[in-house]
Amino acid sequence: MGSRADLDRSYLDRALCLQACRANQSRGRLKDEPESGTRTAFQRDRDRIIHSSAFRRLKHKTQVFVHDEGDYYRTRLTHSLEVAQIARSMCRYLGFDEDLSEAIALAHDLGHTPFGHAGEHILMTCMRPYEGFDHNAHSLRLVTEIERHYAGFNGLNLTWETLEGLVKHNGPLTGPKADGQADVPYAIRTYCQSHDLEIESFASVEAQLAALSDDIAYNNHDIDDGLRAGLFDEGELRQIDFVNDVYEGVEALHPGIEGSRRKHEVIRRLIAMMVEDAIETTVQSIDESGATCVDDIRALDHSVAGFSPQMKEKDRLLKEFLWTHMYRHKEVVRTTDHAKGVVKDLFEHLMECPHELPAEWRDYGDMGNEAARARVISDYIAGMTDRFALNLHAELFT
Repeated sequence: MGSRADLDRSYLDRALCLQACRANQSRGRLKDEPESGTRTAFQRDRDRIIHSSAFRRLKHKTQVFVHDEGDYYRTRLTHSLEVAQIARSMCRYLGFDEDLSEAIALAHDLGHTPFGHAGEHILMTCMRPYEGFDHNAHSLRLVTEIERHYAGFNGLNLTWETLEGLVKHNGPLTGPKADGQADVPYAIRTYCQSHDLEIESFASVEAQLAALSDDIAYNNHDIDDGLRAGLFDEGELRQIDFVNDVYEGVEALHPGIEGSRRKHEVIRRLIAMMVEDAIETTVQSIDESGATCVDDIRALDHSVAGFSPQMKEKDRLLKEFLWTHMYRHKEVVRTTDHAKGVVKDLFEHLMECPHELPAEWRDYGDMGNEAARARVISDYIAGMTDRFALNLHAELFT
């Protein structure tokens, strides 16, 4: 076995493309730490995310359904793993740092509330008088402040590149390159005062590919969950022309295939179709950009990871179908309306009775200051699993 120095070189000198982030050229961590002899900085980021409490809680946070809808449906945890797998695959093929992209993919949903987007929407409403709530900003707050396991710092002390990707994977937040000019979320704005994440520019290709992988994963896996739940059937899905083409291709190769296998074959072909298009489009976009390093990527006025115009249209058709047949389905609306009531009740009760917060949470902020109290309570509720929120609500209001 080689020496420790050999291990350093074998990990740090991996062949990456010119525009990739390099762990041995990282801008570092807010709190300086000795480097590892067996893992790169980005590998350590990924491992810290996996070992965090927030990551474990994703197991009991839903994508669309509340927890009692069945064990086979996606949770935030399984979704994050699926996003990470797609991101790693694309980075490996294209020559970008797959560990960085995986870390960003695994962390991208840490800040989601219980009950999926329904929980987030009502918490945003509750927090509107107190500078709002945003799940992406809450992810940053978790990994920089709320997680408290290490002796030398709060949070996970992740590298600048991972934090940049976490905050900007969907694009710049301010400036002429931003998609719209919404207010920068409170948690991001305050954090950047002491650790500038350059929110006016694009993030690395690794971060952009993680965001694209999120799009690919949730479209196709929501199709799987929607079919399994009976919210729509394959006949309705096949009304989308390009999806029907995939069905016909599977049936031609496997005549008489049973329904569950046919569904899986169709979904994996849809994922492959989108991944292959994303790879080809990203290569072309990087070549046309003239970028020769990651800072050139950040300085561009557009993202380089994306779909072709033809695939964007297919992506739009899938989203439109899922919105109509799944997210606005009466059964989903029924459960999400109940979930909104749970979150609203918990927020209002804890604002009136902050002494009922766990002791460690009362120490996170000034309970006598209304805005500070609201921020602590929103942090507490956002960290709840679906089951915990339902049980606490039953305990308080039954």
